[in-house]
Amino acid sequence: MTTITKGAALRIALAAKALEGVDARAFTVKLAERLGLPVTEDKLAAFTVADLKSMLTGEESLEPDVDMASIKLAVRYLWGENGDDSSVPKPESYAEGELPGSLRVAVASNSGDNLDGHFGSAPRFLVYQVGKTAIKLVDVRPTLIADEAEDKNVARAELINDCRIVYVQSIGGPAAAKVVRAGLHPVKVPVPVPAPEILAKLQAVLDAPPPWLAKIMGVEAASLARFAAEEEEA
Repeated sequence: MTTITKGAALRIALAAKALEGVDARAFTVKLAERLGLPVTEDKLAAFTVADLKSMLTGEESLEPDVDMASIKLAVRYLWGENGDDSSVPKPESYAEGELPGSLRVAVASNSGDNLDGHFGSAPRFLVYQVGKTAIKLVDVRPTLIADEAEDKNVARAELINDCRIVYVQSIGGPAAAKVVRAGLHPVKVPVPVPAPEILAKLQAVLDAPPPWLAKIMGVEAASLARFAAEEEEA
């Protein structure tokens, strides 16, 4: 008798990848113990977020501190989702230099055009060009190929290293350090939000950027500019 069906094995493999730091083999064994053999697609389809959270808690080999966003994504994989999402918007045409003074920004996304992904587990990055007059989605980059790398966080950072900022729902300390080394500035937004909404807020301060954004853009911060003007008037 087959202990794990082929379809179930694929779902489990995708779910294990979504759980950063979790050993895939240990995860499979624990899941089989909980569901009973044989492990089938029907059994996985009935597995809940609460079930997975309970399975991970207290199991040292399974890393109990996995964030909730990753747990939810893993459960969606167990249910049969494969990372494809017909609601993901299509990139717009864009020519380099079309938006002078713009920034290229990545958004970790689990669904649609939402900023709702963990850096280490989101199935895709939405890449936007954010300028003073327009915001354009210029690329959608699946992360599956990056997850085949020896260090998937480094590979994910390299996947978007033409961007200056990456928005995430959450990111671990070691991963954040690798992102910074790749020349990216990570920004955490803990509550899921449509990407266009958060990018509109970024667009609104491009003319008078706060210090952290001014450093990225290579311009003078708004606060320093005001101080300089006051000095000239004195």
